[in-house]
Amino acid sequence: MTTILILISVIYLILIWYFILGWNKVSVFKIKQIPPQIQFSVIIPFRNESENLPALLYSLSALKYPTELFEILLVNDDSEDNSKAICQDFQLKHPELQIRILDNNRASNSPKKDAILTAINNSKYEHIITTDADCEVPLYWLQVFNEKIVASDAKLIAGPVGFIESNSVSLLAKFEELDFMSLQAAGAGAFGIENPFMCNGANLCYNKNAFLEAKGFDGNDHISSGDDVFLLQKFKEKNFPIAYLKSHEAEVLTPHQPNFSSLVSQRLRWAAKSSAYTSNFAKLTGITVLLMNFCLSIGILFSITGLLSYRAILLCFLIKFYMDLILIFKWSNFFQKNDVLKHYIWCSIIYPFFTSYIAIMSLFSGFEWKGRVFKK
Repeated sequence: MTTILILISVIYLILIWYFILGWNKVSVFKIKQIPPQIQFSVIIPFRNESENLPALLYSLSALKYPTELFEILLVNDDSEDNSKAICQDFQLKHPELQIRILDNNRASNSPKKDAILTAINNSKYEHIITTDADCEVPLYWLQVFNEKIVASDAKLIAGPVGFIESNSVSLLAKFEELDFMSLQAAGAGAFGIENPFMCNGANLCYNKNAFLEAKGFDGNDHISSGDDVFLLQKFKEKNFPIAYLKSHEAEVLTPHQPNFSSLVSQRLRWAAKSSAYTSNFAKLTGITVLLMNFCLSIGILFSITGLLSYRAILLCFLIKFYMDLILIFKWSNFFQKNDVLKHYIWCSIIYPFFTSYIAIMSLFSGFEWKGRVFKK
């Protein structure tokens, strides 16, 4: 057991070191205020989002970008609240914006992918940019993507996602934020080492013709999530130019999960797509991270009962502790979120158990999302 744990720890160390190097290689992108020229179709699926839509819609109305160069496509995914009415009211109050409200054309087991495809089929412009209905977009969101497209000619650009600031002192929120930072930093780092495998549909831009050439969501529409990562992996397989937008001006904000049950459901939804990854690097990363956390969890229990030397467990834990800390610090320092690092010690102790729990649950359990139950 000790030899296996040390071997996995060494592989994990190398993997995270590559992500750290990758993060350093991704260039910081700053707005130069070049003339806007890219036309965007902003796509936002929504279902039962009456509490969140007003903040998102306000942020869209405040965008610093010529209104004739973007349209907003709001796709109603069978909402049971007054979400659609909120969108209609917003449309009436903002005649200067090109807004269309569509009903989702369900055709698969993935409502979100169906909603995005419904909007793409009705879109006017060449570049698609997506976010979620519970998010808030920054003032220069479209401008910074405009400049990145012009500078790189990338067919897919992934952007950063952070959390909406609140007065909440919830320990769960701090745990979620640190966990999410590690995912974001690893995903960005993978772009830097030219092995991208992860991005977030809450802040994703891609060329419509490239989407159609890659056959969009074909082949993975039986999986409820993955409108982002599967598309990224398809673009990479096609050798389309892709990029990560390392920019403060591009950061989209999302709320914390309200409770532990919602956080588990979200993580189970994310885990459900991992078995369908086509990227070998993504599979290697997933297996390495899973084994590291699972072996640490078991090892800690074994050391408590005296079946395993605590020294070996401590060494492996410290390897993971410091490598993760360096990677997370890279992200938190760039986005000026270092305050959350005060919670890192206790979160790093809990994290292996949480990850192992999610991995085991995903083998046997489905999840609930937006009022729908998705079975295993």
